[in-house]
Amino acid sequence: MALPYELLIGLRYTRAKRRNHFISFISLISMLGIGLGVAALIVVLSVMNGFQKELRTRILGVASHIQISGINGELSDWSSIAAQAKKHPAVREAAPYVQSQAMFTVDGSVKGALVRGIEPEMEDRVADFRKTIKAVVSMICVLASSALYSVPIWRAL
Repeated sequence: MALPYELLIGLRYTRAKRRNHFISFISLISMLGIGLGVAALIVVLSVMNGFQKELRTRILGVASHIQISGINGELSDWSSIAAQAKKHPAVREAAPYVQSQAMFTVDGSVKGALVRGIEPEMEDRVADFRKTIKAVVSMICVLASSALYSVPIWRAL
């Protein structure tokens, strides 16, 4: 049986002479270490690629690819701008949103937050919010004695 040339050279230099079996043992351990290292590297790279794909899918599933805003952050006639954007062949769908900063106080601790208001029926066409959000907060604004109060109403999705 004829061995391939590369295997013949490899076996010739990894086997020891008759007197020195310690070199053969060292060669065997070295090859096993290299094989184990390569196997670990393949497993780690596979896991990282899967994690990267999952992370990218989740982030892009809820974040807009493009956001159109006005000069002061407001669009007075958003429906006509959305209709104009939809005419572009690369645009699949458009949905409005409002975004503002808020401050919450819980047990004496003050935290800042970014609050984003969406239209749930329209947002379903552009993002995968239903997979991650468990409830929707609808705000009812009440005008009482020249002060504007917002009352949150929770409903499950």
